[in-house]
Formats: sequence, structure tokens, C-alpha cells
Amino acid sequence: MQQPKYQAGVRVRVTQQVPRQSGNMAITTEGTVVRFEQQKTGSWYAHAKDDRLWLDRLELRKDDGEQIVLNLDQYTRVEQVS
Repeated sequence: MQQPKYQAGVRVRVTQQVPRQSGNMAITTEGTVVRFEQQKTGSWYAHAKDDRLWLDRLELRKDDGEQIVLNLDQYTRVEQVS
């Protein structure tokens, strides 16, 4: 059995780039991994599993207790924080 890419309980810093007309904007979020999994969306995508678009989703718990779900893409950088 393959280990999950991001282990629950590990503290990480996630940096995502948001494209804008005047250049990219970087958003950084830090928290503890609650769960990492691929989830299907409601979008149809031919020849994919169940004919749906699947996304990598990382669920984090921030220091203030807020839980957030991040959709990871090729421009997302995830770093483990000690």
C-alpha cells in the first residue's frame, strides 16, 4: 500500500499562485494536515475515472482552529514546516 503524499498531523506551508492581469499573486497558508485525497468534481471530463474531473485536495487545520480545503495544482508548492 502506498503512503499518502501528505501525512495527517504534519505541519505544512502551502503557497499557491493566482494569475491576474497585472501579474501573479502568491498566497501562503500554514497549518496541520487533516486529510489529503483525490476527489471528483461535478465537472464532466471524457475518458477520466467515472467521466469526472478529479482534483487533489488538501484539508488543513490552521492555528486558530479554522479548517480549510485547498485544491492543489501544478503551481502549488507544499513544504513541510518543522
